[in-house]
Amino acid sequence: MSYEPSLTLDTALARLADQPSAGLDPAQVALLLSSDEYPGQDLIAFLHILDTWAETLRPRLRGELERDVYSLVGLLFDELEFKGNSVDYYDPRNSYLNDVIERRTGLPITLSLVAMAVGTRAGMNVQGVGLPGHFIARAVHGPLAVYFDPFHGGAVLSVAACESLVRQVTGRAWEATPDGLSGVATGAMIERMLINLKGAYQRSGDPKRLARVCSRLFQLCPTDPTQRRDLGIALLASGQAGKALDHLARYVASEPPPYDRDEITEVMKEVRREVARWN
Repeated sequence: MSYEPSLTLDTALARLADQPSAGLDPAQVALLLSSDEYPGQDLIAFLHILDTWAETLRPRLRGELERDVYSLVGLLFDELEFKGNSVDYYDPRNSYLNDVIERRTGLPITLSLVAMAVGTRAGMNVQGVGLPGHFIARAVHGPLAVYFDPFHGGAVLSVAACESLVRQVTGRAWEATPDGLSGVATGAMIERMLINLKGAYQRSGDPKRLARVCSRLFQLCPTDPTQRRDLGIALLASGQAGKALDHLARYVASEPPPYDRDEITEVMKEVRREVARWN
């Protein structure tokens, strides 16, 4: 994967909706996503920072997987001092890659993305792994894989430690399988980042930004009726009743009938009554 100068966020989301494993650079897509919040940001400058860190890492790599992981971890978490933001976990800035690069702190998924971007640019094969309730990274070489946790200082994890981590985070037992520990597609990673942003703006009560993020999620998941419903509700909260009613009408008409069809239908009736009073 390489930088695509003409790539827009709309185009990237459309390609990932069609093929989640499309060969797009996750860092470029994540920075395009950040441009929704920071429309004047210099995307090339942030990619250059990642390239520079990769140049620092490259001569330290020896082709020995575990040793190379420790070199990557040492650069990011000891020298550059990246760390998980456990103090203000739900700060939306933790989900914007430009902020994560500048502030050196973020969520498990965005810190994993930094590790992926730097490691891959240096010649490693670093992938994101979506554990239940937590996101980690893995480096792969042939049949070998080394798992590590960027949110907790890049700690290297055994398979048993991955299972224990999930139990700690979710409170439920989880048995690791090859599928459960596999690398996730770029589309799935961007979806998870958007879901994190959605939750952050729901918590902060920011309907305008929530509607924007829900719109991006629906672009990425256009066949998911739940995303259409949530977009409709977010548009309502942001004062865009016309657009909201269109999405909600399509949602209640979807097959099979949604479990909350009657509830959403009542919401639509109330909105139409309000619109009629305005007119």
